[in-house]
Amino acid sequence: MLQTWVLVVQAGRRVWTRNYWSSKGTHISSSLARRLWQQTYITKAADSKRGEIDISTYPPDRIRNFSIIAHIDHGKSTLADRLLETTGVISKTGKNRQVLDKLKVERERGITVKAQSASMFYEHDGQKYLMNLIDTPGHVDFSYEVSRSLAACQGTILLVDAAQGIQAQTVANFFLAFGEGLEVIPILNKVDLPTAEPERAALQIESAFEIPTNNILHISAKTGLGIDMVLPSVIEKIPPPTGSADSPFKALLFDTWYDKYVGVVCLIAVKDGAIKRGDKIVSSYSGTKYEVAEVGIMHPEQKPTTQLQVGQVGYIACNMKTVAEAHVGDTFYKDKHPVEPLPGFEPAKSMVFAGIFPIDAGEFDRLNESIQKLTLNDSSVSVHKETSAALGQGWRLGFLGTLHMDVFRQRLEEEYDANILMTSPTVPYQIKYKDGITKFIRTPSEFPNAIVMQERVESTMEPFVSSTLIFPEQYLGSMLELCSTHRGDIQTHTYLDESRVMLKCKLPMAEIVTDFYDRLKSKSQGFASFDYEEAGYARSDLVKLEVLLNGEPVDALAAVMHKSSIATAGRDIAKRLKDVIRRQLFDISIQTTSNGKVIARETVKQLRKDVTAKCYGGDARRKMKLLDKQKEGKKRMKKIGRVELPQEAFLSVMTKSQE
Repeated sequence: MLQTWVLVVQAGRRVWTRNYWSSKGTHISSSLARRLWQQTYITKAADSKRGEIDISTYPPDRIRNFSIIAHIDHGKSTLADRLLETTGVISKTGKNRQVLDKLKVERERGITVKAQSASMFYEHDGQKYLMNLIDTPGHVDFSYEVSRSLAACQGTILLVDAAQGIQAQTVANFFLAFGEGLEVIPILNKVDLPTAEPERAALQIESAFEIPTNNILHISAKTGLGIDMVLPSVIEKIPPPTGSADSPFKALLFDTWYDKYVGVVCLIAVKDGAIKRGDKIVSSYSGTKYEVAEVGIMHPEQKPTTQLQVGQVGYIACNMKTVAEAHVGDTFYKDKHPVEPLPGFEPAKSMVFAGIFPIDAGEFDRLNESIQKLTLNDSSVSVHKETSAALGQGWRLGFLGTLHMDVFRQRLEEEYDANILMTSPTVPYQIKYKDGITKFIRTPSEFPNAIVMQERVESTMEPFVSSTLIFPEQYLGSMLELCSTHRGDIQTHTYLDESRVMLKCKLPMAEIVTDFYDRLKSKSQGFASFDYEEAGYARSDLVKLEVLLNGEPVDALAAVMHKSSIATAGRDIAKRLKDVIRRQLFDISIQTTSNGKVIARETVKQLRKDVTAKCYGGDARRKMKLLDKQKEGKKRMKKIGRVELPQEAFLSVMTKSQE
């Protein structure tokens, strides 16, 4: 007897049917037919509907994992677009603009803030290759993204603008890749521009990095000139990944993001073995077991595959439901087959701290969840809860720089519809006490008062950075003056060629988180580039600046700064607050103080209601009586009055006036 079973695959509308009968033509049980159907056809139907790609035919010697690194705006994303078009990942419509820049903030600002990967299939000399490309950010604030991306690569393309030549981040990225032991392929971009000087840029590369000029490719990513030489050069010069297909599965987790349908998605680089859907894996960090629900590659969107094997870069979804489970730098291995964990990454060191508070206290839990999801996508942000007397419950977040901070704020507002208030950026300080204890100060409220400073504190220390500035020769005087006015210690300056200078300077971190970068661009007319790295702590004369409104301190506006800046900053903050605080029915006194001494004072005059407006003539004593009554009322109001501090007040203090 014939028995028919029908299965509807949820991934599509197609109905899959299969008839079952015994080998002798006799009737078989319903349960047996169902089991046979599940064992043989459910997997095939699901695989077909998912459109899974079989990439098991690509051994490690036909895989190339590489990234693109460069200074900001040197054409990384445009080159990535051309490579995706060359390999057929995206169509050549002529309208592709920064395809891998998927975030709204990247589109609006025209910069890359998040490293993105894409797998490409490419045929060369009769052989098919799997090319895994990672497009990285170019700004110094996102160098942690670059370092994590390089861990999944064996080589990198160093892209240099032929018109601008070597910039500060070009130098930093090269030595970052060089320190990882990666093969570096230098390429000159924008050679078609009228202002391009490829010969001069090539000499700069040879002088700075000791790379022969005859190995440098000349391309134009915008027009497609020379693009056909890029991937063959990658295949020829970048070595294939190492590892063994016969060894137990081992993979490095180097990026994560949150998907509202499947939870946490992990981007991994497979070092040994292979993994497929249904395998059970274990996290070396937490020891938690997971069942892999999906594996795939970025093409450039998520594309499921039958498996991921040694040397390949792709994603896995393994039913991680909470963001706390994913740790960038973790090592995955198969259940009951433990392996030695990979080195992972050094934790990102936050250089700038800012407080984030919800405008509406009822939004605290929702904002907390949004911050957790966003920090999963950006693991370089540190998060600590804090409470402010003026602003209520919030968080103290650590960032790698001021642009990093601003981008994070914008992503919170745009991607998660958050309504937040962000305080002025601060840097971490150190307080060394006379009893030998050293304490880190991340918020101004933690800074000791004047009595403790005098009796118990031995010294105060602030973080410094080693900065690199590259600019045309005619701006040398302006750059030296800029560094000196920001308490910089000039170390060396060298000529990259006859017209470009590289200046190395040691600067306090607190000086560059305010308006240093803006003044740098202003004084060099936009031609100077800037990069920095941590240089440790050094002794400094630090004091705390407090802001009082009608005698009450506002902790959210307090700041720690060098003693030489206290007078100027105190007067500036008082003046700015006077302009943004709304007038009320009583006088508002604004004072900035340090060590118990008033530095500056401004007064926001009270609003005066015309209480005598209805008195038309008559005895003057009627008017005097009304005015005296108003005066008494204002005295009582001043005692119980609370100053309404708008968000503009915090934003005003955050941004110094441009010179």
